[in-house]
Amino acid sequence: MLLTIGFASCSPNNVTIDNSLEKFFTDNGVKGTFGIYNNGTNEFTIYNLSRFKDSAYLPASTFKIVNSLIGLETGRISDEKMIIKWDGITRPIADWNKDLTMEQAFKVSAVPYYQEVARRIGKDTMQSWLDSLGYASRYTTAKIGMIDTFWLDNSIKITADEQVGLVKKLYFDQLPFQKRSMRIVKDVMVMEKNSNYTLAYKTGWGTAENGNALGWIVGWVEENNHQYFFALNIDGPQDTTKPEVRMTILKDILNQLGFLKGKM
Repeated sequence: MLLTIGFASCSPNNVTIDNSLEKFFTDNGVKGTFGIYNNGTNEFTIYNLSRFKDSAYLPASTFKIVNSLIGLETGRISDEKMIIKWDGITRPIADWNKDLTMEQAFKVSAVPYYQEVARRIGKDTMQSWLDSLGYASRYTTAKIGMIDTFWLDNSIKITADEQVGLVKKLYFDQLPFQKRSMRIVKDVMVMEKNSNYTLAYKTGWGTAENGNALGWIVGWVEENNHQYFFALNIDGPQDTTKPEVRMTILKDILNQLGFLKGKM
């Protein structure tokens, strides 16, 4: 039985379209969508609804959420402290060029670490889990190509709506994994935590089929024990769009919507 990841409940009755958010995309020279789901009220605030619900893109490093869960569940990752040795290949991102724990690899989005995890999981096991989750399958069945690049090379695609559904189900332990596996992944997703809020997310950066740079941030923000689940998706010219623009847009949007102040 497939596990539906996306929000089928996204309807005109519980969606507020906020076109004021467009300026954060245009000011940074990108197109995109943003949606946030208020778990307490079952309401969405969305910019660019059609892209949010109906346009699917490679997950890039947001797939590390699922890769981590499957790795932990199958024992290919023992825990967040498991080290995979650096292969000695020098890559442009300095933080990747050393031995890393799972937690460190997740935080710095180390592709080589998770490529090795995927190889250890194996194609058949990975495909079985994707099929069971219904991951990236809203419009087409997600089929693995190369086991260590399929989330980067447009072999599978996911919508922002599905991304929100995934992180919501993860937060509430509603995915078909042991609670230990989900707890570990939830813990490593926490990037900011203070007296006002907790911000947990995973970024992604890749190249879309049209050659554009494609970026994601998916996760949740929690304030005063209230949970809000979000997905940001952007794309723009490869030669001008930088990964840093994702966080700029996310923080600007969250601030405009009243978050990060401990008042929500």
